[in-house]
Amino acid sequence: MLSALDVANYFLASSQEETGDLISNLKLQKLVYYAQGFYLAVYNEPLFDERIEAWTHGPVVPDLYHHFKKYEAGSIPPPEEFDFESFDEQVKDLLDEVNEIFGQYSAWKLRNLTHDEPPWANTYEKQENVITTDSMKEYFKTQLVNEQ
Repeated sequence: MLSALDVANYFLASSQEETGDLISNLKLQKLVYYAQGFYLAVYNEPLFDERIEAWTHGPVVPDLYHHFKKYEAGSIPPPEEFDFESFDEQVKDLLDEVNEIFGQYSAWKLRNLTHDEPPWANTYEKQENVITTDSMKEYFKTQLVNEQ
């Protein structure tokens, strides 16, 4: 199984490779959250094991936050070495789609989107900490578009 850091590095490397854009910690957290949510909805299992918590500015993987916090609100450089081939096609397709849809938005736009979604909003409102994979799976299943 992948780690949240693997997923984050995929987004960092993809963004740099495709557009030259750099990503802040806030934006990266939201992309990783969307990747986990859609993976749960499509494949009924988590993409990574780390927990996602409901923080003031939206969903956060604490370990990932601490790994990149030295960049503060600035851009995080892409990993120096990254092997896209270490990801299977199913995962790459999903991560690329998440990046295509959500990567175009600013960190604050993504923050605001997550605030309007039940997994973060309900968890934060109840003053709970962990956004459950069940709440994410349930919500993100409603966001899937059936291709027929």
